Amino acid sequence: MPRIDVYRNVHMGQRARLFALAVELGAADDADPAAVERLAGECLAMTQELREHAGHEDTYIHPLLRDRAPAAADALDAEHLRLDTALAALDERARSLPKAASGARSEDRHALYLALNELISAYLAHLHAEETVAMPALWDRCGDDELAAMFGAFRASRTAEESLGDLRRMLPALPPADRAAVARATVEAVPAGEAGRLLDALATTLTPAQRARLYADLGAPEAWAALR
Repeated sequence: MPRIDVYRNVHMGQRARLFALAVELGAADDADPAAVERLAGECLAMTQELREHAGHEDTYIHPLLRDRAPAAADALDAEHLRLDTALAALDERARSLPKAASGARSEDRHALYLALNELISAYLAHLHAEETVAMPALWDRCGDDELAAMFGAFRASRTAEESLGDLRRMLPALPPADRAAVARATVEAVPAGEAGRLLDALATTLTPAQRARLYADLGAPEAWAALR
């Protein structure tokens, strides 16, 4: 049975959304100030999310990592320094873009695009360190009960709305089998009468093809439709 991986699924979701944001920002129409302002706002929302994610790791994962594998914790600390600089640079560019004059908007948008990609470069290195250094160290030095308790403490800290948002951001980036497993565990944890509505809420960020596959993998549409 696979061991608990506290990084894998959430990191897949983060990569997918960072890449999509970079593509959309790069192709944005500079003649549409509303679209450019929206993308600047999405960059700021992304940096806020990544900072909150780092805070969750610092609270629930890294104390155990620091205790059991201090060298791995030191490696992550070094990554955080580069990340903090890239996050601050992206924030500065994103805040200034909506104020740019129309003649300067194209260059300022491209500068934001470069800052976003610099963050992505730094963040990919950070994710790689967590997945290939920190998680193996935790597997090597911690029992499954400790990992489950750590992960359970984080999940208990999230409100129902926050947990739903976490899953909506993650599910589109997962392969079908993993997506179905996460969704199944989520809906089986609520009363039967709420399962169908919760599944519908989980599926809002999926493409039509992903949604159809998820419902098929879970025995839908008939079985789940009956639970709505």
